[in-house]
Amino acid sequence: MPVSTMPTDELSTVLEPRPLPNFVETAQIRGIAERALAYIRAGFPIHLRGVSGTGKTTIAMHVASKIARPVVMIHGDEEFSTSDLVGGEYGYRIRKVVDNFIHSVLKTEEDMQRRWVDNRLTVACKYGFTLIYDEFTRSRPEANNTLLSVLQEKMLDLPAARGGDESYLRVNPDFTAIFTSNPEEYAGVYRSQDALRDRMITMDLTHYDRETEIEITQAKAGLPYEDAEKLIDVVRGLRESGKYEYAPTIRAPMMIGKTLKVRGGRVSTNDPIFRETALEILTSETTRVGSITHQAKVQEVLNDLIDQIC
Repeated sequence: MPVSTMPTDELSTVLEPRPLPNFVETAQIRGIAERALAYIRAGFPIHLRGVSGTGKTTIAMHVASKIARPVVMIHGDEEFSTSDLVGGEYGYRIRKVVDNFIHSVLKTEEDMQRRWVDNRLTVACKYGFTLIYDEFTRSRPEANNTLLSVLQEKMLDLPAARGGDESYLRVNPDFTAIFTSNPEEYAGVYRSQDALRDRMITMDLTHYDRETEIEITQAKAGLPYEDAEKLIDVVRGLRESGKYEYAPTIRAPMMIGKTLKVRGGRVSTNDPIFRETALEILTSETTRVGSITHQAKVQEVLNDLIDQIC
């Protein structure tokens, strides 16, 4: 079925697989994408796992654009239940029949039924779309149990309330699943079922190499290469120092670069705007709220790095 002929309530859940704007594709990122696509073509769902800021969702969207199938996206939530994935009864459908065949007799018949709506997992399985389940471990494990038969037996169990003759849906052969998650020690993250993780290939994403981080910062923040290079060296220097509670990610230099453009600053040791912005953003990203001791340590390391590098 063409996407344009899908029911309106299903069509609203579908995204077009378009290339991402300003996507930076270095040799490292190209290698990740190529391995992911190879696993998918071999018939396996993939799981991109890594700390916040390592580009898991961006990589997932990039891989999905290469598959060139419509995309259905789900964001994990602890309030999710199976019906949030498969579907449920939402609202009512009213049918009214007026019979005036005999002029002097008016017969009216009304029928009101609960209205079933397929949710995103069912839509993706039915039409063979690419499912991106972002941060799937933020959903409670029992909500994800329905995925076990989808990934292994290629069948989706259907609730009786959905109606119809079949109690299950055969998954379209074109269906693909891409999962992302943070490490289990993150707040709000559940430990996923071993059986579910066993059905997917996990690719661990870490911080990118220096050249990739420079190119991403240059593209996303609109900085000159030389400024992006200095900024990344400051961030990597802080990361290598170990004087933090959370390692700085690529998000921090992007935030700094965009803020400098707004405030008219430049990456230089003599620019107070740059020093103030870098200290504030990098300190907040790498320490817990109210962690005064660690904040002081981070700021001391950053001041030294800015003086040496910039």
